[in-house]
Amino acid sequence: MSELLVNEKEIVVPGEEIARGMDFLPSLGTFREGESIYAKKLGIVEVKKHVIKVIPLRGYYMPKRGDTVIGVVTNIGFSGWTVDIGAPYDVNLPVGEAVRERVELLRSDLSKYFDIGDVVVANIFNVTKSKLIQLSMRDYGLRKLKGGRVIKISPSKVPRLIGKGGSMVSMIKEYTNCEINVGQNGYIWINGPIEGQYLVEKAVDLIEEKAHTSGLTDTIKQMLEKGVKNE
Repeated sequence: MSELLVNEKEIVVPGEEIARGMDFLPSLGTFREGESIYAKKLGIVEVKKHVIKVIPLRGYYMPKRGDTVIGVVTNIGFSGWTVDIGAPYDVNLPVGEAVRERVELLRSDLSKYFDIGDVVVANIFNVTKSKLIQLSMRDYGLRKLKGGRVIKISPSKVPRLIGKGGSMVSMIKEYTNCEINVGQNGYIWINGPIEGQYLVEKAVDLIEEKAHTSGLTDTIKQMLEKGVKNE
């Protein structure tokens, strides 16, 4: 008898047995040995019509309660919005955590508050054991970001982008004349002159590549100075 040994969206480690029996088929990130299917890598289990995948965790943001993130609205539901924050799970922004006024859900068009494609700054309000993630925008400074665009960096590199006391991101703002808002999920909202946005993106790419090296601040400063002179 075939049996799924883990829950869908559960995190598994290399070599962990995921399923037993020939009714399941191995796919990306998995392998079969005898009648069992095992994980090849650290990742999230996905099961669709008895086909089992393990989606690598690398590159994903793992939400933690209290984090401030930047997200993009991807869907409008009956009582809130689905927001992309780079997590492997669905993320929900309930109406009650986003809108201060009373909203009649049966009569209201929620797109007048947040539409698909809108960019928001929010806090991780709740993460349940079943990986239900809820956002909140009730604290000071949490809002919709107008204009600009979103670029990305690995979440693990965010501290290097911000720098001690915000020194790195402040320097980048000064040289590029851009507004920059960095989420702990690695999503970065930038707004400003096109030439400045180009320099911000170049700086972010350089930090992604050289975050482990010493003298990074000087490297970024030299690149920005050269970029400003060439404008």
